[in-house]
Amino acid sequence: MKGIVCQQIEQFRLVELEEPVRLPGEAIVSIRRIGICGTDLHAFKGNQPFFTYPRILGHELAGVVEEVDVDETTLRVGDPVSIIPYLHCGSCVACRHGKTNCCTAMKVLGVHVDGGMRERISVPTSHLIKTEGLTHTQSAMLEPFSIGAHAVRRSGLQAGEVALVIGAGPIGLGVMAFAKLRGAKVIAMDVKDERLAFCSEWANVDHTVNALQQPSERLAALTGGDMPTVVFDATGSAKSMSDSFGLVAHGGRLVFVGLVKADIAFNDPDFHKRELTLMSSRNATREDFEQVKQAVMSGSIDVNRYVTHQAPFEQMIERFGDWMRPEMNVIKAVLTLE
Repeated sequence: MKGIVCQQIEQFRLVELEEPVRLPGEAIVSIRRIGICGTDLHAFKGNQPFFTYPRILGHELAGVVEEVDVDETTLRVGDPVSIIPYLHCGSCVACRHGKTNCCTAMKVLGVHVDGGMRERISVPTSHLIKTEGLTHTQSAMLEPFSIGAHAVRRSGLQAGEVALVIGAGPIGLGVMAFAKLRGAKVIAMDVKDERLAFCSEWANVDHTVNALQQPSERLAALTGGDMPTVVFDATGSAKSMSDSFGLVAHGGRLVFVGLVKADIAFNDPDFHKRELTLMSSRNATREDFEQVKQAVMSGSIDVNRYVTHQAPFEQMIERFGDWMRPEMNVIKAVLTLE
């Protein structure tokens, strides 16, 4: 079968791979859609933490069950599925407390172990979600939207609160969408006006702020001087993450959704003065995937406009460089296999 390997930094190869071996409790899934995300870009450029080469990328995945145990109670051959790519151990302190997303032995497909940028893959049936009623493209998008849904759930955001989401990339957009579904007043912040316009149109945010145009003053004006009670940083930028401490209301929460391979510094007296809560948000749980599935099925999340670029699997290597160029204005790119 065909697969694409990130051989080393800035080098992809289309190769022939051995067929996956199905272990007990696993299913063979024929891949139909593969979303391209920031993790793939970071891995390609050599900026992804906890990463080694060579590696098969791909963790935003949808497919069809091709082979499964006959006594499997929920899945059958031919079922369309979305893959939960976070392989947790089930026994560590995090897993025992239901926080499978931050398992101490976490293996994420496409990051710590080979992912789904290939024609077929074997995965535990516990990590498959049946997606009847969704298109393959919608199914593949459950994963990136689950990142945003998890961040919002972790923050404890309540209806009526003011939430600032910094970064209008694919993850930030998901945070905005689920913050709105919580009933919050949402402010989007980015450095690109065209992205902010998309936030207004697609995520129906209440206000937008250009991060290059006196953002603190603008946020103060929008909140009557209070500042947002919850701030999500989805940029993956060390500078933005450091600066975000100054944008949170007294007694508020700051949630780092984006990941950066760097140290983050902040002023401790100011942090204590406002009694801020700093959180990280990592991956997602099955609960988040199920929430996103229902939101997509109900039409609350518009996948069609979110996916801006598509290409056949075999064209991935030649298209990847273009998708990294800012002028292409890629929000989400998807590879197709039929």
